Amino acid sequence: MKYALFLGCTIPSRALNYELSIRKVAEVLGIELVDLDFGCCGFPLAAVDEIKAFALAAGNLSLAKKHNLPILALCSACAEALTKTETSLAEREDLSKRVNRLLKTRLGLEYRGGVSIKHFARFLYEDFGIDNLKKIIKRPLKGVKIANHYGCHYMRPSEVYQNFDDPLFPVSLDLLVEATGAENTNYKTKMECCGGAIAGMNENIAMKLAETKLDDLSKIEVDAMVVICPFCSIMYDKQQVLISEAEGKNFEIPVLYYPQLLGLALGIEPDELGFDLNATSVEKLLKKIGVEE
Repeated sequence: MKYALFLGCTIPSRALNYELSIRKVAEVLGIELVDLDFGCCGFPLAAVDEIKAFALAAGNLSLAKKHNLPILALCSACAEALTKTETSLAEREDLSKRVNRLLKTRLGLEYRGGVSIKHFARFLYEDFGIDNLKKIIKRPLKGVKIANHYGCHYMRPSEVYQNFDDPLFPVSLDLLVEATGAENTNYKTKMECCGGAIAGMNENIAMKLAETKLDDLSKIEVDAMVVICPFCSIMYDKQQVLISEAEGKNFEIPVLYYPQLLGLALGIEPDELGFDLNATSVEKLLKKIGVEE
């Protein structure tokens, strides 16, 4: 299994633990990750200039096409931007012409479709398979209570993602967590937004959205929250300390990327999964699992 790894903009600068854990897990799973010279996915530009946003994404897709590689994305927004571009250019000839005209003028490139894009979590769920994951678990995480956070872009827009999971009642991440032996915990604000999408416009509202979910989780005493998007992690992990200080609270809820959780269940040691880069302490969680950071 060979894939082009799409890191996007946020992970290399603010979520190195996500990258470290995904590379180690991929190695154990027998997945070869290829690093190409990808640029921005275009997502941040979409609301301002849709054509240029599509062109940025198409430029990345043309690079993967050149190397004849499918793409594995780690950021949910990146996965959406790339998948939406692939679908939209295939369905709209007028859009394809406009985007390729811009691509050719600026970068000397052209994109005619044919690249598969999947979020890493969706790949594990659909292609690698839950049953295959269960077969290679070496350290079952029995008794560990996990609260999943799906985020907004992982399975939406559902038509762009071929309705692989229900956007209102998703199950894929729940099943991936349960494959590690951990207990999936449902909670009231499970499908709420992390607030990251509006942090640049209204930080107070963004922080309040994150605080609402952290409040909810503190009442049910989970061992950790699991996320699959760097912005969600920033809001719940890195901002958790700031929220606690501002509101006089002490949440202490570890926030893990799914590959970090899976890595522990696969028998990988914490220092190889980037746990030292997590903002909120994971010491209590690791002690419960029986490993040391």
